[in-house]
Amino acid sequence: MAKEKRSIDDLTIWDDAKQMIKKAEADGVETVWDRLEDQTPHCKFCEGGLTCNKCVMGPCRIIAGGDKKQRGVCGADADLTVARNFGRFVAAGAASHSDHGRDLLDTLEAIGAGETSDYTIRDEAKLKRICEEAGLNVAGMDAKAMAEALAERFFEDYGCRRGELAFLARLPKQRTELWAKLGITPRSIDREVVEMMHRTHMGVDSDPVSLCLHAARVSLSDGWGGSMVATELSDIIFGTPEPRQATVNLGVIKEDQVNILVHGHSPIVSEMILAAVKDPELLAQAKAAGASGINLAGLCCTGNELLMRQGIPMAGNHLMTELALVTGAVEAVVVDYQCIMPSLVNVANCYHTKFFSTSDKAKFAGAEHVEFNYTNAKDQAKVVVARAVEAFKERDKNRVDIPGEPVSMLTGFSNEAILGALGGTPDPLLDAVKGGQVRGAVGIVGCNNPKLKHDYVHVNLAKELIKRDVLVLVTGCATVAMGKAGLLMPDAAEQAGPGLSAVCKSLGIPPVLHVGSCVDNARIIHLCAVLANALGVDIADLPVAASAPEWYSEKAAAIGLYAVSSGIYTHLGLPPNITGSEAITNLALGGLEGVVGAAFAVEPDPFKAADLIDARIKAKRKALGLSE
Repeated sequence: MAKEKRSIDDLTIWDDAKQMIKKAEADGVETVWDRLEDQTPHCKFCEGGLTCNKCVMGPCRIIAGGDKKQRGVCGADADLTVARNFGRFVAAGAASHSDHGRDLLDTLEAIGAGETSDYTIRDEAKLKRICEEAGLNVAGMDAKAMAEALAERFFEDYGCRRGELAFLARLPKQRTELWAKLGITPRSIDREVVEMMHRTHMGVDSDPVSLCLHAARVSLSDGWGGSMVATELSDIIFGTPEPRQATVNLGVIKEDQVNILVHGHSPIVSEMILAAVKDPELLAQAKAAGASGINLAGLCCTGNELLMRQGIPMAGNHLMTELALVTGAVEAVVVDYQCIMPSLVNVANCYHTKFFSTSDKAKFAGAEHVEFNYTNAKDQAKVVVARAVEAFKERDKNRVDIPGEPVSMLTGFSNEAILGALGGTPDPLLDAVKGGQVRGAVGIVGCNNPKLKHDYVHVNLAKELIKRDVLVLVTGCATVAMGKAGLLMPDAAEQAGPGLSAVCKSLGIPPVLHVGSCVDNARIIHLCAVLANALGVDIADLPVAASAPEWYSEKAAAIGLYAVSSGIYTHLGLPPNITGSEAITNLALGGLEGVVGAAFAVEPDPFKAADLIDARIKAKRKALGLSE
């Protein structure tokens, strides 16, 4: 019997996306939804985490229970196989974000050593503050000397020389004591990832619970290590975000201009492209080619980085990346790393679009590689922009279709900006929480997954939560969803409950605050620590939660696990590939509550998910003696 193809209305909630899906079909362009359909139904062994190819005695597939219960050739049962697979999944995610942090650390070191003139320190006050927080005596030092000293300290966090990460000092004492008791205090960033790879080799750690605890340790080395380093150093080098207005959706692409999209995660590349599109000589070349100017827009988390700091518009999130090229009006896509579908090269080749890779660790077959580093980034950016201007001459105007109009949004809510709006302390927010005007806070983060209707869970979960006087913080691809839905503007306070609405109107802020890219989930756990320390409680005692409604990636698994391990109840729209083990599934969905004070919940329906989160917030408020 033939599979019934999903209708376009089942794929996405957005009109601009629907129009481009139809155009892609007419243009003969394959999209992520087409490939998903080709891949389904998925292998049940793989979905349950019950396949193993870690040695050449296999590959093995494990039957979990009943009369046919099996073990792999080495003797691994379902629980061990699932735990090994999940451990490596988390390790890959932690390595990705932490390696992003390392690139910024290399850049900071180069600034301190005077090895680059392309990058500078834009927030010297934050540099000094972070140095002091890391225990460095920087009295009398200039910015370069402080940069060099801080780089040296953070390199120690990546290695094994100290045994404790610098940012663990931000945590409540109750949390660090719990981690020490459980043996999951992260010792260093690289060590935990490497140790997971060792533990999951055949013949090493064969206790599923032990592996899961180390997975928590790996994730914490990301959240309180690599990702936090990435966030804080991005602020120091490129500027700490402040509230500013910008625009979002495919309508930000301009028919009369050279359009360049930046995609990936690293501001090291995108900030240089931004500088190049403002170059008078390149602007003159664009006008000579018949364009009225050069337009830069973002995709995914590189877009979030520029959005937060520079107000550069966002064209779309993960499931919009192919569709942005289908407009036929994009001259160049410039990528760095992470979440970049290899299919984008093929889509670009269907039009006049040039595709440039820039990182030596992320090359794409069929792309043009123009490598950026801290000694040549400014010049390389000019090369790429000049190529985009030339591509404008090749554009086929008959194939151009830019749907929709840009939607306004307010961005730039770093922790410094949030606390600054409150007078420099968390006290006003805590007073609003104690009084019930703000019943709690939820971070809605993460990706899109074509298995779920595009942005449906994101938007409806946020709307349900703000109705219940729950403040929402948003990062990554969820940002685009909230922006397109109008939830990132102050007038969205009208959609919030009476308490949250009053607070937002008094401060002139939206009920959903954009706090950054996916590495900036570190801002959310840091803010939770600030609030917990102010109240003298553990993070697990706060009326807070996290949600990754449409996640797909290894990085998201690491994020979710470091949130739970930090004491934050975390909702997922889809389960990870662990359901083949009843023991590991039960640990994730409930058992972790008794270990780290939080657990996961899996629910694809946004309204049911809101009920689960609301119940958690009610319980935590009651435990703190706060009325509803």
